[in-house]
Amino acid sequence: MGGLAVLKTILVALDGSEIQERVIQSLEELQLQQTTKVVLAHVVPAVELSQEVVSDRPQAVAEGLPYLQIEKQLQSYQAKIPGESIIEIVTGDPAEEIIRLANIYQADLIAIGSRGLTGVKRIIQGSVSSQVVENAPCSVLVVKPAR
Repeated sequence: MGGLAVLKTILVALDGSEIQERVIQSLEELQLQQTTKVVLAHVVPAVELSQEVVSDRPQAVAEGLPYLQIEKQLQSYQAKIPGESIIEIVTGDPAEEIIRLANIYQADLIAIGSRGLTGVKRIIQGSVSSQVVENAPCSVLVVKPAR
């Protein structure tokens, strides 16, 4: 009988929305080993960056959350994770950046939330989680919103 696969590295994609709490919850339910490395990643979509770039103070804003607030939020999640964890805050296309980070860290699993968009909203906004599922170099855990 084969045991559970050992997850060496998990990339957790967070976006500042309500769903990220459920993604963190799901991570806790996985009962991670001390040896599992967790990468908490937040991608700031390039279109949300302010036009004014002040060199000594990043103006990156994601859904109204300044960079420092994003970092603080990720640090609070980091405190709940056993073992080693890393924070990555990057800018760009969310799906592309998640895939890029998964490749860099050689992730065994990507955990990502799905906002549950349907119909026209899904067509217009696209679905980052479905793009990640399609192009990921590893398995993907898609966490859905509570019903």
